Amino acid sequence: MRQKELRLALVCYGGISLAVYMHGITKEIWRLARASRNFHANDPAVDGTQGVYRALLEYIAEQRNLKLRVLPDIIAGTSAGGINGVFLAQALMSGESLEPLTDLWLECADIDVLLDPDARPLSRFTKFWAQPLVWFALSRPGGAVERTVSKSARNEVKTKLSRLIRARWFAPPFSGIGFSQLLYNALDAMRASEKGPKLIPHGQPLDLFVTVTDFHGHLERMRLHSPPEVVETEHRLTIRFSATRGEGSTPLADPAELVFAARATASFPGAFPPFTVQEIDQLLQQKERQWPSRDSFLRRTLPQQYARDVIEDTVLVDGAVLTNAPFGQAMEALKNRPAHREVDRRFVYIDPKPDFRGATAEKAKARREKGDKDPLPGFFATIFGAISDIPREQPIRDNLEMIEGRSSRVQRMLQITDNLRGDVEETVAKLFGRTLFLDRPTPKRLAAWRNKAQDKAARMAGFTYGPYGQLKLNGIVEDIVFTLKRAHAEASSVYPYELRETLWKHLQAQGMDDLASSSGGATDQAIGFFRSQDLGFRVRRLRFMARRLGQDIADADNAPPEAVMAMQETIYNCLSLYLECETKDQRGKDFSEIAAIAIAQPGKALEQLAEGRNLRGIDNQVDAKISEALAMLPKEARREMLLSYLGFPFYDIATLPILQGEGLDEFDPIKVDRISPDDAPSIRAGGADATLKGIEFNSFGAFFSRAYRENDYLWGRLHGAERMIDLLVSTIDDASALDPAVIQEFKRKAFHAVLDEEEQRLRTDRHLVPKIRREVDAKIPAPEAIDTKDASEGLMSRMLKGSDKQPQQTQ
Repeated sequence: MRQKELRLALVCYGGISLAVYMHGITKEIWRLARASRNFHANDPAVDGTQGVYRALLEYIAEQRNLKLRVLPDIIAGTSAGGINGVFLAQALMSGESLEPLTDLWLECADIDVLLDPDARPLSRFTKFWAQPLVWFALSRPGGAVERTVSKSARNEVKTKLSRLIRARWFAPPFSGIGFSQLLYNALDAMRASEKGPKLIPHGQPLDLFVTVTDFHGHLERMRLHSPPEVVETEHRLTIRFSATRGEGSTPLADPAELVFAARATASFPGAFPPFTVQEIDQLLQQKERQWPSRDSFLRRTLPQQYARDVIEDTVLVDGAVLTNAPFGQAMEALKNRPAHREVDRRFVYIDPKPDFRGATAEKAKARREKGDKDPLPGFFATIFGAISDIPREQPIRDNLEMIEGRSSRVQRMLQITDNLRGDVEETVAKLFGRTLFLDRPTPKRLAAWRNKAQDKAARMAGFTYGPYGQLKLNGIVEDIVFTLKRAHAEASSVYPYELRETLWKHLQAQGMDDLASSSGGATDQAIGFFRSQDLGFRVRRLRFMARRLGQDIADADNAPPEAVMAMQETIYNCLSLYLECETKDQRGKDFSEIAAIAIAQPGKALEQLAEGRNLRGIDNQVDAKISEALAMLPKEARREMLLSYLGFPFYDIATLPILQGEGLDEFDPIKVDRISPDDAPSIRAGGADATLKGIEFNSFGAFFSRAYRENDYLWGRLHGAERMIDLLVSTIDDASALDPAVIQEFKRKAFHAVLDEEEQRLRTDRHLVPKIRREVDAKIPAPEAIDTKDASEGLMSRMLKGSDKQPQQTQ
């Protein structure tokens, strides 16, 4: 059976009280990851949406001979999305449950809980002179509350809004330390919950990025031509957590560090006081907890501030002020990720109210059609829009165009390799003779053939080899700069510039300024350097082989399935050997110290890097593994794989210039998917306006009513469930081959599973769940008959028979 990994790079927007809605979505992502893990481990199935996802994975396997694994391995979030990203990452890495976080949002994300005790009005007579303001805001006929709040929630909203108005003025009403306590308590509750299996496979990294804003800013140096250096104030900050799961317990980070990131990124200006590290120190003192990694965390997270000894004075505010859609951070994490099977890479972003600007534009258009002029924004509207709405609502066109540009270059590269195929295969066949492909390739032979093919490709390239070699060399230098910068905990902003300049000077002194020899091909210095440092070429070659295996052999069905599977596993195992060279363990314990002196001693840094990676030693292991797997293939299939392996240097010389020296590691375009109310219309159309309550009061609405939070959380789960099924189906090459009625039935089952699970918990509005249940049944009625004659007959029959069964306790 063909295997594929659906990898999710999740980007979570800010959304203030719509954090409750986003929690419902991230909960479904977590459940899908659990279902995928249980499916591959062949564990007993469970009920709820996790059971529906498991059944869909089985259905796809039976119908399309495709075994999918779902792995969220990159998470980037800001503000409300940053909080949800932190807790999702913790659950994925630890195996802890996300259920306690639901209680945090429903019970604690409330004005009455969030208000600072010192800011609360002492009685209903506090600020009696503010009663006209209270009346104007709450009780005025035709006012905002009368227009936008449902009758069932008006009293609750009015009461809490009255307290807020009569709370202290000219100071943030919400408690910073109180918020930090809630976050810490939620992490404690997760740790106390019953643990399931870890959802990050062994050897796989998980990267979490949380954006924050440095209020005062920190100085960053930049290189120019004239003057040679300038200083600018930088306010953007990214807190990064990266962990690779080992055999035992592999924590994502200390709880204090996770609270630090979650509290800082959601420090909404005006609502919460700005965040400082002293708040975490105070919290830990109250809880009598230790933070042993405090110094190293602060040095890594705030390197400029740490170097200037101003950590205690650093003030952080909401990350969405400058970066509401952190795509760039997620893109950075794509480099050199391990792979054990074919990968379908998705960027999935959660946007809780994508039609916000569109709805405003539609209202303006309606006014113009009536002959009314658009009023200019007033004094407060202009100020509030400038400091809040505009930074938070900027489109993500630049991010998507960057991803699209990368995917377009990959597509062009694939077209070129397809056009070159005949000529390359003929050249390789002439180079070795056809008898080569009749023999069993031993590791020794494979190494000799590989070196001969690379030398021949370099010589045949003629004068074009020089530019190609320079592109390779540039890619290697950039890779080394990236690796050393990550290893250097206190790297300054100009460290990459200075290191890059030093490395080039060192390489030129070693004779690497001219890579092409006078007799053709590469110089001895170039060959030696590439063999010890060129990780990218090896990665590209194996990914190219994996693609050829899938397109030419597996799809053509011209080799025994067990041989194809063995070849596939071998390719991805070999790929992992190379990609794991980037881990700290492979580079050596003292590599951070080497990175710190790399500018002064570039030769020593290069030597240490080459020794830690040991690419030549890995080459020998790869030759042995591939030769063994090739021996299992029939003659013609073995010939095709050998032509791909040995012919790759010819393809690389032609395609690397197309990639502009980027050295892309994956040969598949990245696809982008959105999750929002607009994208899940199966139950109710109309987007956020038709489904969410928290969009009121400039997205603060859910803080005023538990009924609002329950509504938004429930719709988050429902929309998340629908989009998870859409994601799984879209992974299939020919998704139209699946019966649409069956997919709709999976959605209906998922919706009912959510409603069954939440009916007892969501009781503030007793009509909420029954009303939505009626909508589900009206939009997607239970099928009277679905053809189950194919291989999935047993599965679908079991699924349909259990459609009315009450759910058991979800695992």
